[in-house]
Amino acid sequence: MLDLQSLPVVLRDRRPEDLPSMGRWLTDPQAEWRKWDSPYTPAEQTTQTMQSYMEFMKVTPPEADERVIDVGGEVVGLVNRDEEDPAGAGWWDLGILIFNPNYWGGGVGGRALRLWVQDTLDWTDAHTLTFTTWSGNTRMIRAAHSLGFRECMRVREVRVVGGERYDSLRFDLLRREWQP
Repeated sequence: MLDLQSLPVVLRDRRPEDLPSMGRWLTDPQAEWRKWDSPYTPAEQTTQTMQSYMEFMKVTPPEADERVIDVGGEVVGLVNRDEEDPAGAGWWDLGILIFNPNYWGGGVGGRALRLWVQDTLDWTDAHTLTFTTWSGNTRMIRAAHSLGFRECMRVREVRVVGGERYDSLRFDLLRREWQP
């Protein structure tokens, strides 16, 4: 069993040698992460999206708004961010995916999200940061609260997972609220 608390979490540009491992995790229709990251999206659609994404990454250089999550030298996930319209208003939406389940439940996601929030505040005009999840993703909700994010939107019972209805949740954090 890995002692996840003692392993360093680093956000870095992706490298060509990262792509084979990332491709296996991201395009595997049976990957465990799919049960937590938008599990209400049809599996075929997620697979097609991830296959296209892998093709895109093979031919484009790394972007400042996307990093891999490296834990002890192993790529275990991704973070990304997008500026919401209108450009320049200071609203940035964040995303995080830990695709390797061996790195769940030990604080890796929370530490990576903390680094990503700080990076976003350091390198963008962000005034407001947001991200969206679903009410069944309790690890993500816990990470959000631990970093000072607050629930700012709830659309009740719009996500169907395993035949049960869940809420869609959006969290936000203002620059002045950030506690590094």
